[in-house]
Amino acid sequence: MPERKPRKDAARNRAAVFAAADTLFAQCRSPEDVTMADIAAAAGVGKGTLFRAFGDRTALIRALCEARLEPLRSAVEEGPPPLGPATPPLQRVPALLDAVLCFKLDNRHLALALEATGADSPYRTAHYERWHTLLRDLLKQLPALAALDSADFAAHALLAATRADLVEYLAGEKGLPREELRKRLADYIAGTLGARTQREPADEH
Repeated sequence: MPERKPRKDAARNRAAVFAAADTLFAQCRSPEDVTMADIAAAAGVGKGTLFRAFGDRTALIRALCEARLEPLRSAVEEGPPPLGPATPPLQRVPALLDAVLCFKLDNRHLALALEATGADSPYRTAHYERWHTLLRDLLKQLPALAALDSADFAAHALLAATRADLVEYLAGEKGLPREELRKRLADYIAGTLGARTQREPADEH
């Protein structure tokens, strides 16, 4: 029984920190403006508590993003179509990329902060490697890409269309509506994959 109270306090503090960080990133002009001191003050915890729990700002951002991505990750790993593993690649790839785009639209500054945590490149972050690996393995199942051994490149190219800095530019600076961005992404994916794969049955005759 005596051990439960610290655990409850830790869970409560973690929830408060995540909620505070969510708000600060949503309201900031730039992700770099949000400091550990800001988050601690908004969460009502000591800065020392924050550093003991997460280590540094980068680890906190990664932990927050992982928590926010959990519903999407669960849907991808064990959910129904169109995100779940039973979905054919031609349907699953557009659904996955649309889900990534929507996540970044809903969490633009958090996503920008996360991509900036790569040691020297946003492509070195764990979340990027996870999405790239999944997309690459799906694209390898498409004969048009597997034959050219281009699934790895195609996965990078498709993910580039959902980069947080591009989403911020198009949605923030250019003011493109959410549904317009989703439509343009869907059209881009169809143009990249659909036309080539749809021609394959005709090639057999």
